[in-house]
Amino acid sequence: MQQSDRAGLLFALAGFCTLTVGDSIVKGIDGAWAPTAIAAWRYALGAIGLTALLVMKQGLQPLREIPQPGMQWLRGFGVGLATICFFASVWLMPLTEAIALVFTQPMFTAILAAIFLGEKLPWQTVAATLVAFVGVLIVLRPNFATIGLGALLPLGAAFGMAILVTANRAVAGRGSALAMQSYVAIFATVILLAAMIAGHFSGFAGLRVEWPAWHVAARMAIVAVTASVAHWLIYLGTERAGAATVAPMTYGQLIAASLIGYAFFDEVPDLTAMLGAALIIASGLWLWYQGRNRRGTKVPA
Repeated sequence: MQQSDRAGLLFALAGFCTLTVGDSIVKGIDGAWAPTAIAAWRYALGAIGLTALLVMKQGLQPLREIPQPGMQWLRGFGVGLATICFFASVWLMPLTEAIALVFTQPMFTAILAAIFLGEKLPWQTVAATLVAFVGVLIVLRPNFATIGLGALLPLGAAFGMAILVTANRAVAGRGSALAMQSYVAIFATVILLAAMIAGHFSGFAGLRVEWPAWHVAARMAIVAVTASVAHWLIYLGTERAGAATVAPMTYGQLIAASLIGYAFFDEVPDLTAMLGAALIIASGLWLWYQGRNRRGTKVPA
């Protein structure tokens, strides 16, 4: 392994673990504000920062001519759905198990890409999806009995991320990476603000929006900063080692979540749930391995 690959893997691992730090901060808020409001605040801050950076680097032109606006709305919807579902899920179930279920995203993505982008769905993908489904059932086993349908929220987050990834493929090459990040933050903010208002007037107490305590707003600002730092570290890792090489580092989130959950939330990992998580991760790694082979990338023995 070359020095650049090692550095890339370390940057990516640090980035994915930093994402978990932000997730744990959200978990610590635990119902102090509606999940729709938290998600809207987080993406509004991100949209402001990314748009300012975009204008500084590329001027107003990328904002005047947004490519495929319909697809940008879809990207914003996907990330908005994922954020609300995930934020709500970490309040209801252990952080480690919620993150493990979100790792079903590659399977959802493969299915959506086959349906809407016409990509082939090889038998390996079908097999990996079935194995991941068994893992999902194992992880859901204790949570479903305790919190009911709320246990499905991480799967909603995974599905939302799959929508985002599939839409990303559809608009690939239509703008700079910074512009694409800005677009998804802007459109997600609009959608999340609409969801926040709708939730407020829905009559559901958990979605009613009150003026937040200062520490809630401050913690969400920290989440926005940690997310930006995390994505920057992941970008550095990808730049040095390539996306295919660093992809497995995402599973470092599960280790970080286990440590944080144990240290700060007294969450002792359930061994049976960890077996389910292992099946989900194995399925994801199998899809990653098959994807590298299809692209003709040499995988070290």
